[in-house]
Amino acid sequence: MHLLSQIFCIALVGGVLGLDRTAAGQFMISQPIVAGPLIGWMLGDTAAGLVIGAVLELIWVLDMPVGTFVPADSTVGAVSATAIAALGGGGHATPDLIGFSILLTTAMVPATMAVDKAIRQRNSRLAERAVSAPGEDPGKKLSRAHLTGLAVFFLKSLVYLVFVPAGLVAVSLFARMPEKAHIALTLFFKLLPLLGAALVVRKLSIRNLDRFFLAGFAVAAPLTLVFRLHPLIIIPLVITAGYLTTKQPTFR
Repeated sequence: MHLLSQIFCIALVGGVLGLDRTAAGQFMISQPIVAGPLIGWMLGDTAAGLVIGAVLELIWVLDMPVGTFVPADSTVGAVSATAIAALGGGGHATPDLIGFSILLTTAMVPATMAVDKAIRQRNSRLAERAVSAPGEDPGKKLSRAHLTGLAVFFLKSLVYLVFVPAGLVAVSLFARMPEKAHIALTLFFKLLPLLGAALVVRKLSIRNLDRFFLAGFAVAAPLTLVFRLHPLIIIPLVITAGYLTTKQPTFR
């Protein structure tokens, strides 16, 4: 019963956080970097929430619902992955479990996008129906239609009642897998920040930013590994190197 109550609480909080994406507020609490730690704190594993939120933020930070484009629901991904890792790890999720949870919820992205698209299509017809309906004042009908749209968006939280239990079942199966599988998922977990950073750079497609990152890495690597300087010394040197590199003319 305790587990069921936790899953329902996750669905409730996840539904409220999901409204912040486009339906109401937009205070950015729906972003993975906020939603992940919040769910992790609720379930007693803030560290897992911080890691998962940071990684998914990097991966999906530039996917925005502009025009007809329906991006992956990063809020559902962050909340589900954190819940699965925290509950499956008993409040102390290991790197391999965190990697598995992220991989699992990423595989659920097509389902969340399909649900999101269906909800948007339904809500797009609410205003037209309210205006064309006879009788009541149009302003009141539009207000009711707006609230109905919010309620429909909130009902998307029902996916947590499917994703989280299914994820916990998958975690129990994952625990029985050979050690090599756990080592592989640990490596996957460690490489995810690099993947996220690469995706951000690729999506921005800014030549100067590429040069900034490359120069920063070239300076930071020897300063950290060879000279072992203090981070407070390394950081301004790296920024300076990146800045000077972007000021150099580009030869074509």
